[in-house]
Amino acid sequence: MRCFALSALALSIASFVVAADAEDKPSDVINLTAADFEAKVNPESLILVEFFAPWCGHCKALAPHYEEAATTLKEKKIPIAKVDCVDQPDLCQANGVQGYPTLKVFRNGTPTDYNGPRKAEGIVSYMVKQSLPAVSEVTVANIEEFKKADNIVAIAYVTSASQAPAAEFSATAEKHRDDFLFGIAYDKDAQAAETVQPPAVVVYRSFDAPRTEYPYPIADAKAADFEEWLKDLAIPIIDEVSGENYAIYATSPKPLAYLFLDPTKDDKDSLIAAFKPIAEEFKSKINFVWIDAIKFGDHAKALNLGEAKWPSFIIQNVQKQLKYPLDQSKDLTPETAKQWTMDFLKGVLEPSLKSEPIPETQDEPVFVLVGKQFDEVIFDDKKDVLVEFYAPWCGHCKRLKPTWDQLGERYGDLKDKITIAKMDATENDIPQSAGFSVAGFPTIKFKKAGTREFIEYDGDRSLDSFIAFVEEHAANDLEVKSPPTQAEDAQTPLSAEEKTEGKNEDGHDEL
Repeated sequence: MRCFALSALALSIASFVVAADAEDKPSDVINLTAADFEAKVNPESLILVEFFAPWCGHCKALAPHYEEAATTLKEKKIPIAKVDCVDQPDLCQANGVQGYPTLKVFRNGTPTDYNGPRKAEGIVSYMVKQSLPAVSEVTVANIEEFKKADNIVAIAYVTSASQAPAAEFSATAEKHRDDFLFGIAYDKDAQAAETVQPPAVVVYRSFDAPRTEYPYPIADAKAADFEEWLKDLAIPIIDEVSGENYAIYATSPKPLAYLFLDPTKDDKDSLIAAFKPIAEEFKSKINFVWIDAIKFGDHAKALNLGEAKWPSFIIQNVQKQLKYPLDQSKDLTPETAKQWTMDFLKGVLEPSLKSEPIPETQDEPVFVLVGKQFDEVIFDDKKDVLVEFYAPWCGHCKRLKPTWDQLGERYGDLKDKITIAKMDATENDIPQSAGFSVAGFPTIKFKKAGTREFIEYDGDRSLDSFIAFVEEHAANDLEVKSPPTQAEDAQTPLSAEEKTEGKNEDGHDEL
């Protein structure tokens, strides 16, 4: 097993979640038990069910939003329910619940995972979309209301269902019904009201340019074309990044430019306004956001901003986890940020590499690797290398340590042939030369002498298994002349304190 690392931003967001105090007032959330679950859920064409634990911090944070959404959705005849998994453990197990909160959308008793936001407005928007067909018919009577029904609404104006691009538009809607609201208008009066000539596709937004028509030849458009276009329009020119929208940026292929600022300062809005023209100029190549530097100071550190000096600017290649912070010793202006962005796009900037100091001595059985020494140690052509990437808070990593030390001791007399290493991946960046990034801990990689390719270890964590793996893949002769006495393969059990490390506030491994 591994402890999975959340992004620093997501971790910061979690640390600032505060549960609302419970109030004794009527609830529009339906309580379910094993006795009435099927009777109340199965007849509903659409119902949202939360599986929670009363002690779960994230569940407590969700509760007021869930209640608010339930009240709003009740008026739309979309029920919301919950199951207490401490009181109903068998029911939760039967529904495949492995963490809290787990939300599922049931349609006539058939569940699917809820993949929407966790705030009231987002829950309402998501469930309303679920209640509608993938594509809703729009007429002159409802077009004004439909255009404003969500942050992003796409309407295809066609003369019939057989006219292109109706089929491709519908295919896009089926795939992205959770993300956007889709309509189709055959009504000539609706087309005239919007001054469009069919066929056409128009996107209406609650931000930036409120109306955007598909700019390319419409008859040849495919679902993939609409998908790419919509994803680009879904990202504002510059917006505040938060837990609600971070996934949009994290999954985008574009780099991400951050403007870190103190939102309590009087110049916050003027700063954002000054940076907006830059964000608009480079929007086709880079996403721009602003972020609360006070609340998310840990994220700033993770992006290698060394000082608590705001405003600050940094560009991140999210896919490769490369960071390009603008020198904080200089005053940040729109002009310096624009030049930094241009230099980034030209490829003339060197990424910032976070690294602990190089150890003065190596006294442990295992070599302590830091970012500055990565290439020198890992790509030593004469040596086979087995390296563990770990996090100090990870319980699985702590449990592995005695076995990893034993492995280092076994090959202690063969350090000219093999390096057994470990690297704290929370304090050291993996350089671009490695060709990979780490998302879970521990991650164990092997590099054969004379090569630059890595093999990931995914076997069990016993000493014998590590030895067998190393000797199967090693280029060098690793015969140990005087092997140590047989070590216990059983791993050291975790103490009560260690059992809580590597867990989130709910006591579960971070996912």
